[in-house]
Amino acid sequence: MSPDAADAAALPADRVDAIIEQWGRVRPDLDTEAMAVFGRINRIANAMGARMVEAYGRYGISRGEFDVLGTLRRAGEPYTLSPRELTATLMLTTGGMTGRLDKLEKAGLVRRSPDPNDRRGLRVTLTLTGLRLIDEAVGDGLAVQAEAVAALTGPDVTELERLLRLLLAACED
Repeated sequence: MSPDAADAAALPADRVDAIIEQWGRVRPDLDTEAMAVFGRINRIANAMGARMVEAYGRYGISRGEFDVLGTLRRAGEPYTLSPRELTATLMLTTGGMTGRLDKLEKAGLVRRSPDPNDRRGLRVTLTLTGLRLIDEAVGDGLAVQAEAVAALTGPDVTELERLLRLLLAACED
């Protein structure tokens, strides 16, 4: 047994182990190795999603609204994009984006204005209040993520990132 396999075997069983064991009893012909990986990825995503909802909720925003504010912030000064650019970046429908922008504008976090280069277009800009909020919220969100990752050592984090990058590339191809 390799040292990594011994480390994994020394860990207490989790819910994914129970599911795999159940499949092994009723369908011993199945190879559940991929289920072990993706079952854990899904459970991690759900658990962290709930933590992120809580972290951003303290600022009165949802994860989706955080994504809009974060996208504008990452765009750099003047923190302005068109609704079309936001929609493409966040892979949303125009209706979904409109709802988010309506709420963010009502809260004073973004401002919509005419596009000076396109009479039919709009520009969405972070307000100063929105800029301050996203800077605080992203810091708190990263702290929540860092707390979870702290369960791993530095080399483990590096290796996990490398492996997830490979897996993501395979899944997106």
